[in-house]
Parts: sequence; structure tokens; C-alpha cells
Amino acid sequence: MKILNIIFKWTHLSAIRLIVLYYALAVIFSMGLLSLPFFHNEGVELLLIDLLFTTVSAISVTGLGVVSTPETFNTAGIIALTFVLQFGGIGIMTLGTFIWIIFRRRIGLRERQLIQIDQNQTSMSGLVKLMLKILKTILLIELIGTIVLSTYFLQYFDTWQEALLQGYFGAISATTNAGFDITGTSLVPFASDYFVQTVNMTLLILGAIGFPVLIELQDFLWGDHRPGKRTNSFSLFTKLTVTTFFALIAVGAVFMMILEQHHFLADKSWHEQIFFSLFQSVTTRNGGLATMDVSELSDPTLILFCALMFIGASPSSVGGGIRTTTFAIMLLTIYNFAKGRTGVKVFGRELDTDDILRSFIVITTAAMICTTAVITLTYLEPFPILEIVFEVSSAFGTTGLSMGITADLSTAGKCIIIFLMFVGRIGIFSFLFLIRGKVIKEKYHYPKEKVIIG
Repeated sequence: MKILNIIFKWTHLSAIRLIVLYYALAVIFSMGLLSLPFFHNEGVELLLIDLLFTTVSAISVTGLGVVSTPETFNTAGIIALTFVLQFGGIGIMTLGTFIWIIFRRRIGLRERQLIQIDQNQTSMSGLVKLMLKILKTILLIELIGTIVLSTYFLQYFDTWQEALLQGYFGAISATTNAGFDITGTSLVPFASDYFVQTVNMTLLILGAIGFPVLIELQDFLWGDHRPGKRTNSFSLFTKLTVTTFFALIAVGAVFMMILEQHHFLADKSWHEQIFFSLFQSVTTRNGGLATMDVSELSDPTLILFCALMFIGASPSSVGGGIRTTTFAIMLLTIYNFAKGRTGVKVFGRELDTDDILRSFIVITTAAMICTTAVITLTYLEPFPILEIVFEVSSAFGTTGLSMGITADLSTAGKCIIIFLMFVGRIGIFSFLFLIRGKVIKEKYHYPKEKVIIG
């Protein structure tokens, strides 16, 4: 941390650029860790580009892979990989705050600015307590998930050690929405096991719905119950996030059932149709795990999944994409404009104009980046455009679902996907602030004039 503070002082890096530097250094450190030979199975040699791809995929908790995790890493390597997933999932500043507290380091204004940016907070008040709550909450979820899955997996695996490893890795991967697996075929072996699917969907949702939502729910349920102390209502952020999050899951599941009625789901029973549709809809939020080969789905369903992955998870969560609240604000703005209203009102509150503007900036920038990536990859790679669009959406949304082309991409193609995964993890605004220059205060203004739009 001292080295980073010296860099900050000498180069006058902005807080956002320092956050990006933290993530870049985390990638470098993790590359060094995962490159160690004693973490690999015998005879495995990782190319530098494949090592970089795997590391960025882990730090961004995406799950796209150019190598097979169980065939590449031994047990020690798999455990090392889970630590990398924690870096990406929980967040650099959350873990950094924990380390600062352990070493009794004073958390000053600069550190609080970094925490505020990393967690998309609007205030610096109570940030340290928030970080500790997030860390405790996520670790508790992972612990419960490990115990439940490991115990249940005893019926699937020959030894308790193997069941524990599968349960531990599965819980970490699901909670951080990493999408990595050590079965070699994701959750396809559990396509008919609804208990395993339900546990994984629960962990995926808890990881993707947003840390502020979990903390607010925790405070509401187990906070101070004395008169005048307990909060009787949730914030607008929580209401908007939860409503949008579960609405997208419902829409995804219903539309998959409709679109695949005469295709993939044609020979499935009613309960198989429900679980296949529901799980795939949940995992497009940012999970990356799958109970089936997505390449078997029809084109309309794949296009729907591309849209869901592009939207991604909620703000201040383990996920990427444009985020659920951004999508919700866009829809609400369009609806209110069509109704002739000047403001955007929802849940008894009116949205701030700056938030509306920021939402459209995020969506437009993300669409431009992804479109450019699709055009470039279509030129470089010999794959159908739908497979490329799916790969791009999955990378930007840090989802990890794939139609099977990831490992066959060229070095240039892999670099583009690496860039998308990194931008998807740090967020569009962090990316824009990273490349923008110094803010210049306008000394004068020209007369304003309207132009024709639409």
C-alpha cells in the first residue's frame, strides 16, 4: 500500500485512475500467482495470452475460458483461483479496507475516496463500516453455501474431500458470479437436480443484486427495533434495483419458455421447462453457470440472452454490464417523455436529472464499445456474427456464457474480449473518467440555438 501511495503522490493520479491501477496490479499479481508450476497439473504449459485471459476473466469474475479449469489446475491451483475470484467479486477496496484494519492503518480521506468510487457511493459517511458489513455478509453467504453444497455433494462424489472441494469452489464461483467450474461441464451434470440448481440460483442472486441492497435488507430485518430507530421503508435505489432485477429474471424465463416451446424445451416436462428457463434467465444476470449447452437454443432466445447479459447485474455488486438501474432509468425516462411529463417519478420520488443523463451516457458508450468490438471481431474471426455478438455481450456483462468459440479466438480476438471484460468490471463511468482529460472551467459561453432532433 505504501508503494501505491507514493505512486499516487508522485503522479497525482485521480481516485478513479488509482482504482483502475489497483485492478491492473491485481491482474499482474494474480497472473504471477496462477503461473506458478506447482498450481498446474503435470505437463500443463500455459501460453502468456491464455494466462492473461484466464486471470482477467477471474478478476472480472466473468468465467469465459480459453483453457479447462480442472484440466489446467490441480487442487492447490483451484484453491488459489478462488482467492483471485474473491479479489474480483468482493472488490479490491473491500478487501483492502479489511487489510488496513488488520494492520491498524489509519483510513484517511484518500482511502475513503477510493472506497466511495469503487462501491459507487454518493457519500463518504460510514464507508468503513459498510465495507466490513459487505465483507462479513459475502463471507457468511459463501460459508453457508459451502456447507450446504459440500454436504449434499457427498452423494455424488466418492470422498468427502472431493465433495468439500466441489462445494467450496461451487459456492465461491456462484456467489461471486464468476462462472468458473471444476466439473468440466458447468452445472450440466445437475440439470435434473433441482436442489443444486436452487442453491446456485440463490447464491447467484445474492451476489448480483447489489451489496447496498443486502446491507439495507440486513439492517431492516436485524437492525435496531426500538421505536424511532428502525427504518420502516427501503431506499429508492433498493426499490428500483430489486423490482428491475426480478422483473428481468421473470421476463427472461417466460420468453425462453415461449421461444423454446418447439425447440429445446419441446420434449421436456413442465417442471424441466420451468427450471431450464428460470436457471438460464438467472445466470444471464451475470452468473455464467449453465445447466445446458446454450448453443442448442434458437436464435431469438440467444438474442434475448445477449440483451440480458448486456444489461448485466445491479450497481455495487459482483457483476458488470450497464447495470439494472441504468436500464430502468432509461425505460422510465422514455415512458414519461411519451406521456408528456417533464420529470421522471417512481415510488413517490423524482429522479435527479444528472442520474438520467448519466444513464443515457452509460448506455450509449457501452453500445458503441460493444458494436465496435463486434465489427472488429467479425472482421478478424471466422465465426457467425450471432456467436460473436453473444461472446461480446457475455464479456462486457462479465457473464461468462459462451457458444464455444472462446478458446478458438485469435490472439487479437482474445485481447478484445480481455478489454471488454475489464471495462465491464470497472464500469463505464470509471472507463470514461480514466480516459478523459482535466476538467476546464468555461470562461465564456456562446448563444444557445436549438437543432432538429429525431
